[in-house]
Amino acid sequence: MDMAKYPIYLEMSGRRAVVIGAGAVAVRKVQTLAEAGARVTVVAEHFLPGVEETFLEAHVETVVSRYHKDFLVAATLVIAATNNNELNRRIYADCQELEILCNVVDQPLLCDFFVPAVVKRGDLQIAIGTDGNCPAYAGHIRQKLEEMFTETHGRFVDELEKVRSRIIAEISDSDRRKALLGKLASDESFDYFTQHGRDRWHHHANDMIHSTPL
Repeated sequence: MDMAKYPIYLEMSGRRAVVIGAGAVAVRKVQTLAEAGARVTVVAEHFLPGVEETFLEAHVETVVSRYHKDFLVAATLVIAATNNNELNRRIYADCQELEILCNVVDQPLLCDFFVPAVVKRGDLQIAIGTDGNCPAYAGHIRQKLEEMFTETHGRFVDELEKVRSRIIAEISDSDRRKALLGKLASDESFDYFTQHGRDRWHHHANDMIHSTPL
């Protein structure tokens, strides 16, 4: 029986990621990694017209070359996105030897991690995974969640962070902090934010903070 995967959000800012391949799938992976602040290197023998220029504009390093294990040195993670199954298996084996996390696209048995489908609303991110079994269904669920969660939810998270920082700084009692944050993150609080706007919500949050007993 397969062990359950450990879901995390990985800080990639300033860390090296290597993508082998330059097809449409590889381009999407590169864009996501670059948006996360990773130092991305793309290795491919050929780049489609315009793709290399797009990568350079995003400060992505491109290497026109056949694959070699040396390209993996100091990488935090590697994505193999070539159309050569033998090469993909070789990349995975090299990553295992070097103890680098590897994802071989569309090959769940050759993956140390899976990339989830993501709903992103500002700092609010909802990740959906199927343990690599059916990415299409994860995409289906993402579409449903995109209808449920709007940009307003993302703005709400931004304002919650401001109040949370204040509560942590001003209130020493952990039980009181937990109770306040629970109320402020509730559906009722979100509805108040939606109906009355940011400023009124902050006044409401301030009243809650000062009316909560010690």
